[in-house]
Amino acid sequence: MKYWLMKSEPDVYGIDNLQKDKFTIWEGVRNYQARNFMRDNMSINDEVLFYHSSCDIPGIYGLAEVSKVRVVDKTQFEKKSEYFDKRSKVESPSWICVEVKFIKKFLYPITLSEIREDENLQNMRVVQKGSRLSIQPVDKKDFEYILKLSEQRK
Repeated sequence: MKYWLMKSEPDVYGIDNLQKDKFTIWEGVRNYQARNFMRDNMSINDEVLFYHSSCDIPGIYGLAEVSKVRVVDKTQFEKKSEYFDKRSKVESPSWICVEVKFIKKFLYPITLSEIREDENLQNMRVVQKGSRLSIQPVDKKDFEYILKLSEQRK
């Protein structure tokens, strides 16, 4: 099993949306490295830290799990979509994604500032300079530590 951090802007699609929908296709990613993580490295049952970005309080708001892999991102073929890719072909799609399902929403988020200040989390990519990827691998020890932090806040 692998562990991931997946970022989304809460006004576009947040943890509350995922909780309501139960699952979603993680479409619209147009970064090759993030796409490659989804296409080549993610497996069913991998666990995901759901991160809100570009908001007042960025941070980890809950948990999800990869429920389907190698899903064709249909938005690449929709001419009216902001994610349309005229170079992509139906017979060999450029953009592959995953489906994630809701596991739980944290009672209180683990904020980016808390992660930055916690000496146990200094190796997480999300706090490293220049790291802007919307999908990032997470070490097992960091993932488990985040879960412990969220449990302590009950």
